[in-house]
Order: sequence, then structure tokens, then C-alpha cells
Amino acid sequence: MKKRSSFGGSIGFVLAAAGSAVGLGNIWRFPYLAAKDGGGLFLILYLILALTFGYSLLTSEIAIGRKTKESPLTAYKELHPRFGWVGILACMIPMIIMPYYTAIGGWVLKYFMTFITGSGMEAAEDGYFTGYITSVSEPITMGIIFLFLCTIIVLGGVNKGIERASKFIMPVLIVLVLIIAIFSLTLSNKTDAGVRTGLQGLSILFIPDFSGLTIGKFFTTLMDAMGQLFFSLSIAMGIMVAYGSYVSDDTNLGKSINEIEIFDTLVAVLAGVMIVPAVYVFMGRDGLSSSGPGLMFISLPKVFAQMGFTGQIIGAMFFAMVLFAALTSAVSIMEAVVSSFHDYFHLKRRHATIIETIIALVFCVIVCLGYNKFYFEIKLPNGSTAQILDIMDYFSNYILMPIVAIATCILVGHIVTPKYVIDEVEKNGSKFGRKRLFTVMIKYVAPVLLFILFLQAFAFKSK
Repeated sequence: MKKRSSFGGSIGFVLAAAGSAVGLGNIWRFPYLAAKDGGGLFLILYLILALTFGYSLLTSEIAIGRKTKESPLTAYKELHPRFGWVGILACMIPMIIMPYYTAIGGWVLKYFMTFITGSGMEAAEDGYFTGYITSVSEPITMGIIFLFLCTIIVLGGVNKGIERASKFIMPVLIVLVLIIAIFSLTLSNKTDAGVRTGLQGLSILFIPDFSGLTIGKFFTTLMDAMGQLFFSLSIAMGIMVAYGSYVSDDTNLGKSINEIEIFDTLVAVLAGVMIVPAVYVFMGRDGLSSSGPGLMFISLPKVFAQMGFTGQIIGAMFFAMVLFAALTSAVSIMEAVVSSFHDYFHLKRRHATIIETIIALVFCVIVCLGYNKFYFEIKLPNGSTAQILDIMDYFSNYILMPIVAIATCILVGHIVTPKYVIDEVEKNGSKFGRKRLFTVMIKYVAPVLLFILFLQAFAFKSK
């Protein structure tokens, strides 16, 4: 077997993989969906899916990586010669995502610098975010700085770069999340309708709301929970195959995967505790009607502004935390491409990293210019209006990722059979507690759910 870099231990692997899973989606989409889809009902469905659907896909990809000791571009072909195309798609996805994730990382860096320098009140002004992203030079500059940070970490390699950075960043991220979440629960605000408190906002997040629940609404909540979990766990992006290839054979794979699940779910729930109560206290339920950039870069700065000086400090801590989350995810995205270039083209890590950095830089600039010089709008198949960043996100996340995931289910469930993964997990006597559940999920249930998720990319939305 060829010599390959590996994580120094299971802790390094878990923190790196959890860092990949804990990204912007946990922070800017999970709270919105939880508030929209009945609070506790959404959480219950999310947890059930995490323990079944998400676990099966995560286990498959990590096991494929460790068994083959290959990157996503080459691993699938090694499993079966006719599935080499899946590896190509699994490499294309992070290549498409990295440029626009870099641009968004630049936005986060800008807001962090704004709050850390005491200018958070400016970020709360109407038109601040739009004015920033439609400017020409500054978004590109911030994106380049963010990309440079990612490149430095990936150049350091698996041990001295990714693992070392994850061991520092992830504990700090968790501490920041906890501090902000606890602070959010202490908030209160007197309005004409009465006093709104953080604990009231918490009830929106955790108490199941069955009012007006229909079969259609339940199905929507189920698909929202599945979609959030699917995109959150870094599945079908080649990342977990790449990270799995760096896991030593004596690591207890089942235990490590359980820990990754716990980390990702914990941060997602804590993101809800951070955001939902604070937004509710100062903006009411109407403030919880937005997600994505609108929530993070428009609504939350307004919330921080209403806290006065304390809001400057909390805002700086919040965007520091978001920056860490974006950085660990971006590093994993870049590593999936770098490992593929390294294995397929036999390039040194330094050369593969430089090539991917140049590719990401060029397209990051295009993404940034998509809000000014290159601005245009088109209608996507689901009816939403999109420009360059949205098009890249739609094609990678809603078209290619479900295809890769479905193909992985077919490959593991029916071609090499689930025994391939089960044997890898049980290597060295390790236990595979959900073995039967895994088999049923990967062969029958997950492909159906993924196909429904894929069809949603073409479901026209009137709004």
C-alpha cells in the first residue's frame, strides 16, 4: 500500500471533519428553518434523520476513503471501474463551491473587521450590505485574504496544517457559540405589546408547534430537515472521502463518526439558541422570516445595534465565530480538490494547492464582479431569480450533490454491497451498532429520499 499522510489521532480527524460540517449553513439556515417549521417538530425530525439518513451517508463516504486510501477523484473508480464518473463529479463539486464560498468568507471577514474596530453601528444601517457587495474592489480584496488563510492551512498538510488548525479553531468556536447562546437567553426588550424575552424566543425553537399541521406541511418540514442535514454534513462533496483516506486503520471509525454527528448537531442547535431568541427579542417573529445572507448580514447587525455597546462586543464575537466556521469548511473544500489533484495527477501538495488557489481566485473575482460589472439575472428551474453566485450554488448543491449521493448509495448498497463498508467499520474489532439500520438505509431508504430532494431542484416556487 502506498504511503499516505494521516491524521495524528482520532481527535484530529473528528475535529477536522466536524469543522467541515460546521459551516455557514448551520448558522444562517438552521435557525430560520427551525423557526419556520414548527420549532421542536423540525428538531425532532432533524435528529431522527441525523441518526439514520445522515449517519448512513457519512459512514459510507468515510469508509470508502479509509478503505481505498484515495481522494474522491480516484476512490470511486477503484471501487468499481464503471463508477469513475462519480469521482469526477465529486471533485467538480468542491471546485465549483470554493470560489463562491471564498467570496462569502470575504464578506464575513469584512463584518468581523467592522465590529472589531467598533464600527458595528454602521453595519446596521439600511443599504450597508448591498453597498458593500456591489462595490468593486473591497469584496475582492477580502476574498483574497480569506483564500490566503485557507491556502496557508492546506499547504501545511494534513498534520501541521488541517489537524493543527482544527485543534485550535474548533474549541474556540464552541466556546464562542456557548457564550453568545447564553447571553442571547438573558436578553429582554419592552415593546408596546409587552416584554419580549430570550426564553420566549427559545420556546419558538424547542416547543413543537402542531397548529395548522397538515400532511403537506409535515412533508415540507421533513424535506427541509433532510435538505439541511444533507448540505450541513459535507456529504457528496468529496470531503469526507478525502478526510477518510487520512484516517489510520487502527482508529475506531464508528465512534469517530458518532462524535462528528454530535458536533455538527450540537453547533446547529446552539446556532438556533444564539440567533432565534436574540432576533425575536428585538424584531419579533417577523425577524425570523429571513435566512442566508439576509439573516446574517442585515438582520443580525440590526439586532446587535439595539444592544448598544454590548452589541459591539457580541457582534465581534459572533462574526469571529462565523469566520472560524467558514474557514474550517473552506479548508476542507479546498483539501478535497488538492487531494484529488495529488492522487490523479501525482502532483506535490504544494503544486496542487497553488493550482487550486489560482482556480478559486479567478472564479472568486468573477463571483464578486457578479454583483456589479458582470451583473445579470436568470430564472432557475425552481423559479428563483439568480446571478452568478446563486447559479454556482444551485448547480453544485441541488443538482450535482444529490446525483453523487444517489450514485454512492447504488454503489455501496447494490454493487460492492453494504458488507464493504461494514467490514471497514468493524476493522480491528470495532463495533458497528447500527449495522442493520445502515444496510436498510443505504440500499432502500436513502436513495428514495435523495431522489425526492433532487426533484425539489425542479419544483417551481411561486414566491
